[in-house]
Amino acid sequence: MYAAEQSSPPSGLVRARIGGAIFLRRIVLFLDYQNAYMQARRCFAHLHAPVTAGQFDPAGLGTLVVGRQLTPSEAVLHQVRVYRGMPDSRRDPRGYMAVDRQSSAWRADPRVELITRPLRYPRDRPRARPVEKGIDVCLAIDFVAMALRGEYDVAVLMSSDTDLVPALESVLDLAPAAQPQVAAWTPANGAARRLRVPRASLWCHELTQADYAAVADSRNYLHA
Repeated sequence: MYAAEQSSPPSGLVRARIGGAIFLRRIVLFLDYQNAYMQARRCFAHLHAPVTAGQFDPAGLGTLVVGRQLTPSEAVLHQVRVYRGMPDSRRDPRGYMAVDRQSSAWRADPRVELITRPLRYPRDRPRARPVEKGIDVCLAIDFVAMALRGEYDVAVLMSSDTDLVPALESVLDLAPAAQPQVAAWTPANGAARRLRVPRASLWCHELTQADYAAVADSRNYLHA
């Protein structure tokens, strides 16, 4: 049975001690990038803002999330897993190159792992935009499988896609040693679009406009 919703950081998160030795807690950030990008634009940018508004550095965000409640002697940002759709190099060579440049910049940090799936292009393109297919499934599978394999102690999931709630529920049910959490951009006036599990105890990292400014990426990857 799940505990009530928490309003403070979960106990037992700080560190593990076995036989007198202290082991750092391994924290993995799972990013539904396009979803998080669009939510940042919704919270912090105006309607006609340039495409760069909403971009952010995944590794920087992971470091910020870990550092808000833990110190380097207590936990380590083990990995940042970024899930996103990939444009087709023939149908959209400009978009493909932009995503490739951005991905290369992210991979400069060895903690970043990029997981992509091809975008699906509708028949009435360009009137209709390409859409991501299978990204949420990939993220959900990894989120649960890595918990079952003991590959993280704490997993922070950043997305407002409610299709990912079953993954949170599965980790709570099947991997009691793992601690799932969520993160969400929070506008100055309004509530964060965060994921919730009924009757579950999930800590939410509510990220403000100041937090976004600290990790924002203003580079236009459409240009080499």
